[in-house]
Amino acid sequence: MPNFPMIIQGGMGVAVSNYTLARAVGKTGNMGVISGTGVDAVLSRRLQMGDPTGELKDAFAAFPLPDMAKRVWDKYFRADRDPSKPFLSRPLPNNEPGKAWFELAIVANFVEVWLAKRDHSAPIGINLLEKIQIPHLASLFGAMLAEVDFVLMGAGIPRQIPAALDSLAEMKETKYRINVDDNPDNEAFYHTFDPKAIAEWGISKLKRPKFLAIISSNILALQMVKKCTPPVDGLIVEFPLAGGHNAPPRGPMVLDENNEPIYGPKDEVDLAQIAELGVPFWLAGAYGQPEKLNEALEAGACGIQVGTAFAFCNESGIEPTLKQQIINDVKAGNMSVHTNASASPTGFPFKVAQVKGTLSEIATYKKRNRICDLGYLRTPYRKDDGTLGYRCPSEPVEDYLKKGGKLEETVGRMCVCNGLYGTIGMPQIRKDGAIEPTLVTSGNDLIKITDFLPGDKTSYSAADVVAHLLSKLPVTAK
Repeated sequence: MPNFPMIIQGGMGVAVSNYTLARAVGKTGNMGVISGTGVDAVLSRRLQMGDPTGELKDAFAAFPLPDMAKRVWDKYFRADRDPSKPFLSRPLPNNEPGKAWFELAIVANFVEVWLAKRDHSAPIGINLLEKIQIPHLASLFGAMLAEVDFVLMGAGIPRQIPAALDSLAEMKETKYRINVDDNPDNEAFYHTFDPKAIAEWGISKLKRPKFLAIISSNILALQMVKKCTPPVDGLIVEFPLAGGHNAPPRGPMVLDENNEPIYGPKDEVDLAQIAELGVPFWLAGAYGQPEKLNEALEAGACGIQVGTAFAFCNESGIEPTLKQQIINDVKAGNMSVHTNASASPTGFPFKVAQVKGTLSEIATYKKRNRICDLGYLRTPYRKDDGTLGYRCPSEPVEDYLKKGGKLEETVGRMCVCNGLYGTIGMPQIRKDGAIEPTLVTSGNDLIKITDFLPGDKTSYSAADVVAHLLSKLPVTAK
């Protein structure tokens, strides 16, 4: 299908899909995608680490409002931070986060997209999670300031996004209805973002990116195509072997002998029906092999979205020593991925790579003191006085119970937020010197990265992944 890439690099974790990876994929002519999840704290910590490459400074210089960029830079930049000391915290996202958080979120998303688009002309996308609703509008606005080409979103039903993109492109006040627990009357709560209330931009209109909804069923695909106004621009059909958060099985949760969710016939996707919807679509979830690309094309797809293969390439954001440890374990045959039904505070199944010294080990999990200081996966709930509170089943149990949470909801929960910052070499250091443990997520295809590592080879590039994926295309493919 014209004007659409054959390969989409998945948006992974917190800054695993960073601007460096997205740019590298873009330079191959395919779509690089940055992870927009938690990018505000990512930028604040990068600045505190001193911007050693100078690229952040370049992006800040390109931001349309120098005064706003300067406020963010001056707040967080440290040329000589002591790495044994805690990172400076940033405001937690809530439904009325204040100007400082809005500015940080806008600048952070602009910087990530601007750097991802540097030095090539291929499309760049941003991936967000519908579950994390409050940052959506500021994140999208910042990305649109940098002329992001595509928005990708799953982990929920993102039916409001197409209309929000239309509104933001017109620089209008935009409202987003958020999901609220303990709300028996279904009272409507909205997060409001008004660009003109934050600053005078001197801009009348922004480029409106295309929207690709990440779905896992025919029912959801139909909703996104027929019930969105305007309709989605395309679909990414994600199967449960994908990394990160997975859609839960339809019906009651049943676990196998390894305590992993069992997916059955109700979870199968009829690709012929997807094709009949008449919108471009891509297949994802263990599609990172050349044969799977051909299979997708034969099913009528534009191509594939690939995450895991890119997650462990040279350009990804995973901390280099950790990345090499995982690669070595894979090559030695000592790696597995577990679909954990209880780890994520979201309640969605979550893929956890079994890596020594990380939260995948019971001893490491039990040793960690519970704290919720990043707050992305907190759920809004309606308090008795009608205002909103925020709780997370991974926070200290007593705090969660005081907020009306149930004890059984806390069992086995991991701090996905802090764990994923550890993955990229930005773990928080606690006042007692304790370092937040790492949590690594990956798709089931992790063991197949050996395709890029023949013989004694111990690393590979994003370009290697693309070349491998395209290596068995039929000669008639365009």
